[in-house]
Amino acid sequence: MATAATTIDSITPALARPFGRTLTIYAKEAKFEFLTRLRLRAFSLSTIGFPVMFYILFGLVLNSKEAAVNGTHFATYLIATFGTFGVMGASLFGTAAGLATERGLGWLQVKRASPMPPFAYFAAKVVMSMIFSAAVVLSLFALGVTFGGVHLTAMQTMKLLGILVLGSLPFCAMGLAIGYFAGPTSAASIIQLFYLPLSVCSGLWVPLMLLPKVLQELAHFLPPYHLAQLALGVVGGGQPESSWTHWVILIGFTLISLGVARVGFQRDEGKTYG
Repeated sequence: MATAATTIDSITPALARPFGRTLTIYAKEAKFEFLTRLRLRAFSLSTIGFPVMFYILFGLVLNSKEAAVNGTHFATYLIATFGTFGVMGASLFGTAAGLATERGLGWLQVKRASPMPPFAYFAAKVVMSMIFSAAVVLSLFALGVTFGGVHLTAMQTMKLLGILVLGSLPFCAMGLAIGYFAGPTSAASIIQLFYLPLSVCSGLWVPLMLLPKVLQELAHFLPPYHLAQLALGVVGGGQPESSWTHWVILIGFTLISLGVARVGFQRDEGKTYG
C-alpha cells in the first residue's frame, strides 16, 4: 500500500495555483464577507450609525459655532476623535464577533476543508473592516462639511482618511485575538468591555484635557489615543508629540495582538486536529 501511494505521488505533478487565481479567491472572499456584513443590519447600521449619531449630537446639535479645542474648530476636532471611535467599532465587531460566532458554528472547519488559502478568511475580515471604517469616516466628513462648517483641504481629507483606515489594522488584530478566546454568545459583551472604556479613557468622547489627570496619563498607554493623535495632527488639534512614537506604539500593539491571536489559533488547531 505504501509502495502504491509512493508511486502515485511520484507520477502526479504538484498542483500549483496560479497567482492570478489566488488573487481572485482573496477578492471573492472579501467581497462575500463584505456583502454578508452589509446585509446584517444589526452590524452595518450600528457600525456606521453610532459614531454618526454621536457626531450629530455633540458636534452639530450641542456645538457652538465658535467652540474650539487646541485652536481647532470643535466639529473638525470631533471628526478625528469620533472617526477613531468608529474605526475601532468597525474593526473590533467586524473581526472578533464574526470570528467567535463562526468558530462556535464550526464554520472554520468547513473553510479548512476547502481548497481556499487559509489566510484568505482572515484577510477578508480585515478588508471588510477597512471598508466599513472608510464608510464611517466619509460619513463624518459629509456631515461636518455640510452642516458643521468644517473646512479641510483635499490633501488633509485624503491624509485623514488614510490614517484612520490604516489605523483600523491594530484593532482588526485585537479583534482576531478576542475572537479566538471569546465564545459566540459572549463575544459582543467582551468587545464592549474593551471598546467603551478604551474610547472614553483615550479622549475620544471628551477632549483629553477635560479628563482627570490620572486618565490623561493613562491615555498614553492606550492604542486609540495614539491613533486619535495621528488623526488630530492632520487637523491641528493634537498634542505636541512625535508622530513616529504613535506609529511605533500602534505597530507594537498590532504585533502583540497577532501573537495572542496565533496562540488562540494554535489552541484551536490542537483541539481539532491534535
